[in-house]
Amino acid sequence: MTSNPKRILIVGGVAGGASCAARARRLSETAEITMFERGAFVSFANCGLPYYVGDVITDEKKLLVANADLFRQRFNIDVRLENEVMAIDRTTRQITVKNRKTDEVYQESYDALVLAPGAAPIRPPLPGIDLPGIFALRTIPDSRRIREWIDTHQVKQAVVVGGGFIGLEMAENLVHRDIAVTLIEAQSQVMAPLDPEMVAPVHDRLRSHQVTLCLGDSVAEFKPNANGGIDVLTKSGATHAAELVILGIGVRPETALAKDAGLEIGDRGGIRVNDQMQTSDPNIWAVGDAIEVKDFVTGEWTVIPLAGPANRQGRIAADVICGRDSTFRGVQGTSVCGVFGLTIASTGANEKTLKRLGWDYGKVYLHPGHHVGYYPNAKPIDLKLLFSNQDGRILGAQAVGEDGTEKRIDVIAMALQTGATVFDLEEAELCYAPQFGAAKDPVNMAGMIAANALRGDAPLVHWQQLENLEDKRLLDVRSVDEFAVGHVEGAVNIPLPELRDRLLELNPDQEIWVYCQVGQRAYYATRALRLNGFNAYNLSGGFKTYQAVSSD
Repeated sequence: MTSNPKRILIVGGVAGGASCAARARRLSETAEITMFERGAFVSFANCGLPYYVGDVITDEKKLLVANADLFRQRFNIDVRLENEVMAIDRTTRQITVKNRKTDEVYQESYDALVLAPGAAPIRPPLPGIDLPGIFALRTIPDSRRIREWIDTHQVKQAVVVGGGFIGLEMAENLVHRDIAVTLIEAQSQVMAPLDPEMVAPVHDRLRSHQVTLCLGDSVAEFKPNANGGIDVLTKSGATHAAELVILGIGVRPETALAKDAGLEIGDRGGIRVNDQMQTSDPNIWAVGDAIEVKDFVTGEWTVIPLAGPANRQGRIAADVICGRDSTFRGVQGTSVCGVFGLTIASTGANEKTLKRLGWDYGKVYLHPGHHVGYYPNAKPIDLKLLFSNQDGRILGAQAVGEDGTEKRIDVIAMALQTGATVFDLEEAELCYAPQFGAAKDPVNMAGMIAANALRGDAPLVHWQQLENLEDKRLLDVRSVDEFAVGHVEGAVNIPLPELRDRLLELNPDQEIWVYCQVGQRAYYATRALRLNGFNAYNLSGGFKTYQAVSSD
């Protein structure tokens, strides 16, 4: 490899490939840069496709971030649409290309080759999977076909298979078009990156918009029905009638080209690359949804198909090809999804992963308003922070709310990326005005609660531990009226304002687990009890978190 190669060939022209091509041109005016895209579009916004189906985006041209003419005129990059790369000869450094419009087959030589083929929607080999009316959504032609099917068949009933990003976004957009939706998810929850208790408000929001949730069930078969539609049969024995089926099961890295060329494929099924995006062949790089990279938090190999990392990987590959010493730090899975006005965001490891790895971690739950309560329309954010019990290092965070949710996860994501701790979150100086936040921002509050626990000032226990209550006292410090509306079985109620006068009712030799509605009053009570010689613990997140855990 030379520091300024003569010929850079790029396979795939969406996020990673297009970013690599443009960056390479900005670093070299002399390199020949050619990008091959087997589809009819380059650099399109596939994240916007569900909203085009749902008529939220009405102009298809808005989905085109760039086109072949722009790449040619602005960057002097040769973009060959509907040209599919069929094979790589690593010995001669040549690729074989088929022009899908003319069937011409030809070869091109390279000094540096970048693979950005993306990922393909999973279509499991189920009976009836190829029936008309069953679609996956990955490209602009896919969205066109779905829109045409909806219009032609006057669709009023749809089944969405899969409760991930695409599944939720498609459910919302189909409802937006007055289509009744049944969502089938094999797991017991939607949005697998979140822990189960954090998804409870998402399930509630979906149901409140008449989305029928079939959780813990999976599709067994598709059959044509007497009405000209499709019956979706599940393993539980249920049958769901539909005129349209959307497959949102997930995606699989496109690795056929790399496999055939003998490049290393990782255990997770993606092209294995190093931190400079090089494959096992030093003259071939790979970026985007097709690759395996290291998880920034756990160090494990992982496949995370997200546009942000793909763009950065494309830039890094171009840097290295052009002689710069750039490295990719890994992925932490920072992501966000909107559904019916609810924002779902996360970064880093979830608790499921930390449990699997056997890490010594702590967690806090809180439910702050997205801005101060005295300013109108404060909306709650359900926030979970995960951290190392050894040094307070941030390991992950999840949040669900209507406003200000992704802002908090963005802040925590940046803190995680720099190796910050919960003690740093305590001290973070963030924007504050009444309509935007609070003097103690939710991010600060998460850090303070975690730091207080690590210092031993207000140690935490969690609702998942309730089965071990034999020798402990459960204390509810909410008002008598709140307690009457609903409480945890076995709890004793001493409202916080009465606590100091009623300490004699509590046993100083017994652990006391304290809860309120969201955790703040229980924190005050925990501090008062500990200062009076009681062994008190705050039940993190209060009764609100208990309800979410109980519905899990």
